[in-house]
Amino acid sequence: MRTLVWFRGKELRIADHAPLAAALGDDEVIPVFVLDPYFFAPHRARELPHRMQFLLESLVALAKNLSRLGSQLLVVPGKSVEVIPRLCEQWRVDRVVSQRWTEPFARERDRQIALALRVPFDLFEGETLLAPADCRNGAGAPYSVFTPFARTFALKANQIGKPIPAPRVLPPLPVDMTLSDAVAIPCLADLGIPHNALLPRGGEAAARDRLRAFLRGPLDNYATSRDIPSLAATSGLSPDLKFGTMSPRTIWSAILKRHASSSAQESHSVFQKQLLWREFAHATLWHRPDLLKQPFRSEFRGFPWRDDPLGWRAWIDGLTGYPLVDAAARQLYAEGFVHNRARMVAASFLAKHLLIDFRRGEAHYMKYLVDGDWANNNMGWQWSAGTGCDAQPYFRVFNPTLQGQRFDPEGAYVKRWVPELAKMPAKFIHCPSEAPKEVLKRANVVLGTTYPLPCVNHAFARDRFLHTAEAHLRVTKSRGSMKQA
Repeated sequence: MRTLVWFRGKELRIADHAPLAAALGDDEVIPVFVLDPYFFAPHRARELPHRMQFLLESLVALAKNLSRLGSQLLVVPGKSVEVIPRLCEQWRVDRVVSQRWTEPFARERDRQIALALRVPFDLFEGETLLAPADCRNGAGAPYSVFTPFARTFALKANQIGKPIPAPRVLPPLPVDMTLSDAVAIPCLADLGIPHNALLPRGGEAAARDRLRAFLRGPLDNYATSRDIPSLAATSGLSPDLKFGTMSPRTIWSAILKRHASSSAQESHSVFQKQLLWREFAHATLWHRPDLLKQPFRSEFRGFPWRDDPLGWRAWIDGLTGYPLVDAAARQLYAEGFVHNRARMVAASFLAKHLLIDFRRGEAHYMKYLVDGDWANNNMGWQWSAGTGCDAQPYFRVFNPTLQGQRFDPEGAYVKRWVPELAKMPAKFIHCPSEAPKEVLKRANVVLGTTYPLPCVNHAFARDRFLHTAEAHLRVTKSRGSMKQA
């Protein structure tokens, strides 16, 4: 039997790769990656520069791993819905195997390909620990609250199984194949994207290095340190989960192994909970594919978001006058990453202080995040805006100054990413507009010139958002009552 193993952008590895493992039971294996213009057309690729750099590095690493095992990754340009059926006909393939994706556009792509193929198209799990549809309540409905979802997940955790070892050898490509369609993996220069040395390195080996470093150091203090944005206290594995350079099952298994021989079990459990939030995000998007366009909470549809070009520009450029928010904006551009605490504060600020549609912020983050994952990013933004599944209540509005003082008390995070405030004392680092003139002078800060005054007053913004939200919700509740009547 001749099997085409279709590698896509979420399973760029050979270890714990269920489709590849399944194909090894067949006679002939053909590894393929499609350069679909949906992502790889230069004008599209430049819209996600950080993710593209990580992806291309991971793709090169995958090709080297497959070559080392005796095979070859065939990289073919074109639309997947056309390329895969054509290659199957051209190479007389007996079946196609790949890993399932959660997103609605990907599910539609796979539906079209399945219809076009004349051979079986088998999709395997691997993006998540359990299949997104597996955790449901007693009535068979999906969960909308995390805690009961996590309880059901715990009851099913024994189904996760152990990671599949990487193959030691692969069969060579069939000798009768024509490879005229295959091309070289593009480099960043081909796509017009400059290299960013601050981004994490892509590839399976780099993922293993990150996991080992996390297990040796930050993991045991994760519960107490994960909210401090100035510390390297998180795993750094989110890009690897996004692109599948390491499977979630491999990480889960490593944590369990470490858990059994460590006294820092609380931190391990807190980290596992973060993996479960990822599961919850994917399960929610699986059941509600409209979430990439609509709020989870229907009463927030038609919300009167403001058109505020100056506020939007200040937020994306890191010039709002709120140092923690500004540091998050600048870290995003520089590293393709934002610490989770800073992400929450920045997202809340856009939606609630500026009353700008959270979907604009969601799209901006997807453009620049290395770990930009549709399900996770959407859940995070809807949580922060108060519109989502198991969201922060809409009436809870983060005070960015207090958040900075609590989680970045010495201002180390702010001073790194907002260097014009580097000489500000800790007392005023998160509220420079409240600093006395002599303090500002010693710090070489001229408000409105070297660093902006706050673009909006916190108390005013909070009251404005609450008034707007309460008025909108009264109207939607009234409409609902009228429909029921």
